[in-house]
Amino acid sequence: MSTSEPAASRPSEDRATPDRLLHARTGTDVSPEDLVLASGKDLTPHNLEWAKRKLAAEGPSALEKLLP
Repeated sequence: MSTSEPAASRPSEDRATPDRLLHARTGTDVSPEDLVLASGKDLTPHNLEWAKRKLAAEGPSALEKLLP
């Protein structure tokens, strides 16, 4: 029995997610909630304050630094 995947179950290149959908767009509005969630943390007052400080210091690019 073969261990390779059938052709139908493999993702085709035409179904790949385009880069414009994979990355946040620097320069757009980024909320503290966005930053907290992107970091994998819970939405708590402490984490929201952390996100507000990080956004104030780094701007919207703070989100890009957290995302792959």
